[in-house]
Amino acid sequence: MHQSIAIVLALMVVVSTVSWTVEKHLCMGRVVAISFFTTAQDCGVKDVYTATSNDKIQSSCCAEESFTLQGQDTLTPSWNGLDLQLQYVLVALAHVYLNRSVPLKAIPAPHEKYSPPILIEDIPLLDQVFLI
Repeated sequence: MHQSIAIVLALMVVVSTVSWTVEKHLCMGRVVAISFFTTAQDCGVKDVYTATSNDKIQSSCCAEESFTLQGQDTLTPSWNGLDLQLQYVLVALAHVYLNRSVPLKAIPAPHEKYSPPILIEDIPLLDQVFLI
């Protein structure tokens, strides 16, 4: 579980620091292609319009949309920027987390010095009482 949480946190850092560019190619109001990091493929309608020399068909039905999500550039946490009380809480949590696996002393069993009774017959088998 510890490793899976560490992997998730590492992926979150990578995703938040990388800039993402998404391009969409729209043809007649519908999304034809979506591309991350590169230009989206067009549907080829522009080639048909350039091949025909008809002046009435000047407006293209295709459109391109793109947007960019900028990643974070500063990821340097500062210990001095925290309040003194929050520093105390973080130190206490770290201390508890690191020292949680300290073994406790073994509790002595009260029946340790007594031997078990001698069974003459197995009473649950004799009464046919079984735990299911």
